Amino acid sequence: MPKIKTNKTAAKRFKITGKGKLLYCSTRLNHLMLKKRSSRRRRLMMGGQVVGGEARKVRRLIPGVSAGVR
Repeated sequence: MPKIKTNKTAAKRFKITGKGKLLYCSTRLNHLMLKKRSSRRRRLMMGGQVVGGEARKVRRLIPGVSAGVR
């Protein structure tokens, strides 16, 4: 039986914490920053947590990574 392959784009975009939560970084922070309000930039820097059915989908894309490994 062949190895299960990790989706590399998902592995780069999401991080699994020690307790198993899925975190992501916000997009739209690389360029064209002058036209964005400072409050919006601060909000985008925070990122967030993936919850519910979306978390299950992302975990299927990253099968080799368990909690606390990354």
